[in-house]
Amino acid sequence: MKTKISIAAILLGGSLAAQNHNFNPTVGINGYIETYYGYDVNKPANNNRPGFIYSHNRHNEFNLNIGLVRIAIADSNYRANFALMAGTYSNANLASEPGVLKNIFEANAGIRLSRKHALWLDMGIFSSHIGFESAIGKDCWNLTRSMTADNTPYYESGAKISYTSPNQKWNLAALVLNGWQRMQRVPGNSLPSFGTQVLYKPSDNLTFNSSTFAGTDKPDTVRQMRYFHNFYTIIQATKRFGIIVGFDAGMEQKSKSSTEYNYWANPTLITKFGLTDKASLSFRGEFYSDPNGVINATATTNGFQTFGYSANFDYAVNTNILWRLEARGLNSQDKIFMRDNQAVNDNYFFTTAITVSF
Repeated sequence: MKTKISIAAILLGGSLAAQNHNFNPTVGINGYIETYYGYDVNKPANNNRPGFIYSHNRHNEFNLNIGLVRIAIADSNYRANFALMAGTYSNANLASEPGVLKNIFEANAGIRLSRKHALWLDMGIFSSHIGFESAIGKDCWNLTRSMTADNTPYYESGAKISYTSPNQKWNLAALVLNGWQRMQRVPGNSLPSFGTQVLYKPSDNLTFNSSTFAGTDKPDTVRQMRYFHNFYTIIQATKRFGIIVGFDAGMEQKSKSSTEYNYWANPTLITKFGLTDKASLSFRGEFYSDPNGVINATATTNGFQTFGYSANFDYAVNTNILWRLEARGLNSQDKIFMRDNQAVNDNYFFTTAITVSF
C-alpha cells in the first residue's frame, strides 16, 4: 500500500509545506506473515530444532516464523525504513541482542550524495549484504533456509555507501559494521568490521554477486580476525526453470595475532521448476564443512561436516498468498544429532507454511 503525503504539512502545517515544495516523500506501508508447522523425525525433547537452524525451528507445533510491518519513506534525495517483527525466527536469531532490539527487523536512514548519480549513504540496521536468501520466506526458492543462510548474517548494523549504475546492471557497496550479525558491538571489542558487495546483472535472466566480510566478533583481549567471501549466481534459464549456485569460504585466526587459520566452506545448488503459473518445485543440495568449529562447534572428531538436501512444493493461491511444503534431510560425518537420547548422524524433518504479504 503506497500513499503520498507531505510530512512537513502534517508536522508544521500547510504554510511550511508551501515554502518547501521539494519535501514531498512517498510513504509505503507493507507487511508479511509466515505461519508454519514443522515435524522433526528425531523428536527433540525441548521441541527445538538443532541449534544452527534459526528459521522454522520449532518441532511439532503450529507457530509464527516471522510477522512484520514495515514503513518506508523515500524521496529523490533521502530514504528511511523501519520494520518491527515477532516470531520464532526473531527469538532464535536475535537471542544475543538486548531488550526490544530483538524485535527490530530493520531501521535505517539514508541521504543521496550526488545529484547526477545514484550514490547513497545509509546508516542503521539493514538486511545482510551476504547471501541469496533472507528471513522473508516468499522471496526464497525453498521453504526453510539453507545452511549457508543460517550460518551467515541475516542482518547487520553500521554505515553503507552504495552506487547503482545508470543502466541498473551494477550495484556496488562498501560497509563499516558493528560485527558479524550484531546490532550492538561485542563488549570489549573496539574494532569495527568491514564489508563489500559487487552485484552484476547483465540481463534479467542472469545475476552475479560477490560479497565479503573482514573483522572480528570477539573482545580485543582475544581478538581473532575473520575473513569471509560469499559468491553466488542466479540463472533464469527459461521462464519456468532457474538455478542458483552459491559458494562460501571463510577463515579465522586460530588465536590472537596468529598466522595460522581455521577454514570453512559451503557450496550450495538450488534448482526451481515451474509446473504451472501457480505451482513450482524446488530442489536443494548443499554441503557445509567446518572441521574446526569456527561457526558450528560440535566437540566431535571431524567437526561440523554436513550434507543437506530438500524438495519443495509451492502453490501461489494468488499474488499475496503462498502455500508451501518441504521435506528436508541432513546427514553429518559425525554423530551430531540426537534421537531417543542417542547421538546419530542424520536428521529428517517436514515443514509446511503459509505466507501472506500485503
